[in-house]
Amino acid sequence: MSRQPPPSVADRDGSSSPARAAAGKSVHHPLFARVYERTSAMGERAGQAEHRREMLAGLAGRVLELGAGHGLNFEHYPATVNEVVAVEPEAHLRERATVAAAGAPVRVRVENGIAGELWFEAASFDAAVASLVLCSVADVDHALADLLRIVRPGGELRFYEHVLARDAGFARFQRAVTRTGAWPLVAGGCHADRDTAAAIERAGFEIERCRRFRFRPSLLVAPAAPRILGVARRPEAGSS
Repeated sequence: MSRQPPPSVADRDGSSSPARAAAGKSVHHPLFARVYERTSAMGERAGQAEHRREMLAGLAGRVLELGAGHGLNFEHYPATVNEVVAVEPEAHLRERATVAAAGAPVRVRVENGIAGELWFEAASFDAAVASLVLCSVADVDHALADLLRIVRPGGELRFYEHVLARDAGFARFQRAVTRTGAWPLVAGGCHADRDTAAAIERAGFEIERCRRFRFRPSLLVAPAAPRILGVARRPEAGSS
């Protein structure tokens, strides 16, 4: 059952009644959620845990994590982070993330919420984290615009995402498995053919560094092999 954020949280973050209603929305991928939870350890052992550490290194202050899944990032947050608000709309994954939050080295609060419909006050976070989630949101431009809104001027977006390949042949394969519906069906709504770096810049973030590489811990995730990992920043107020 979906839950609303506690009134004290909503009041502190300056949300309106419509925003609180949006926070009660969920997505439903019960089979994918359970399969992902059980198989993700293989990817972590193959190098994904190190990718997460790289993504989060040096973060500080108050952080919003979008689409936290079952909390695989939590153990990698540095002590310089004061609080993580982790938003996850899938009920089973959110439940498991709540368990993971209890053992995290920093304070983590897990909330229900939908990308693009965050109820937090503008510029109320020092940074946002998007980790293997922007492929599956309904509207990536809307989701990133919302992250730009809630991150303070000068604040960061840390991202680790799989993207459309630069190799034309592999990109055709990604588009094919996405447009036929096969890959989104088995991968929780994932779109393998998104140019997420371009979307980040289109939203108004400025990418400061971005590393591209291939990561394929098994043949099952072949469409998601091209990855980007990096840091983008919301421009300071008044900057050109």
